[in-house]
Amino acid sequence: MGSLVMQEFKKQASFFFREKIKTARLALTDVTPVQLLTEEATDGNMLSPSACKMAVISKAAFEVDDYWRIVEILHRRLSKFDTRNWRESYNALVLLDHLLAHGPLRVAEEFQRDQHSIKQMANFQFIDDKRFNWGLSVRKLSERILKLLENESFLKEERSRARKLRIGIKGFGRFNQISSSNDQSFNNNGRFGSQLYFHQKDEEEEDYFWEFKERFPSKKGIKNYSLTPWKVLEDNGEKEHPFCEDEKKDIAESLLS
Repeated sequence: MGSLVMQEFKKQASFFFREKIKTARLALTDVTPVQLLTEEATDGNMLSPSACKMAVISKAAFEVDDYWRIVEILHRRLSKFDTRNWRESYNALVLLDHLLAHGPLRVAEEFQRDQHSIKQMANFQFIDDKRFNWGLSVRKLSERILKLLENESFLKEERSRARKLRIGIKGFGRFNQISSSNDQSFNNNGRFGSQLYFHQKDEEEEDYFWEFKERFPSKKGIKNYSLTPWKVLEDNGEKEHPFCEDEKKDIAESLLS
């Protein structure tokens, strides 16, 4: 029991100091909240980046300054791949896969130069103590990324599929929100509630966005790196952006799907 308490104490202390370091970096350097979030999403954690984190990052990537900060971190993670510290590069691949499907079109062009590093990752071999083949997972993901970078038709198909899925989930979620009030008995027996996930997911992502913002409030005399609120983007659905190219309208709408 004592060892468990000590482990929990060390965990909480570590989290506390990490948060203090983040706050200090925001106050004393030009780092942005999204930059910190990208670093956190692509660190050596055994857990891959969460959907909420990747949603925030992909939407922030449509802001020019945050775009360059995000891709710089990913370039660095991918270039430093090695067999001992492979997890950072793998998490960077997970985030890159999400950005290729949901972020600016410019991402595919930006990461052409990283193909050599990604091909090296395809040769990675590692099976953990629980007999899970991480080498196979890394290889499959790296091969998918390379196909997205090399095959323009495949990239367009994946972006279109991702956009349709977001639109479908949004519509399905709205339907469930309405129908759930008319079928409360079905909800009570535990079989209907899971369908509400699709509607709640957008709300969870937005809650995560504002929670993240609140953790790093701007201070007097410090540059305010606030992101454009999603509701503002929704009101300006056809907002121009230098990275959107021919997808200006579709991407602006898909950001809010």
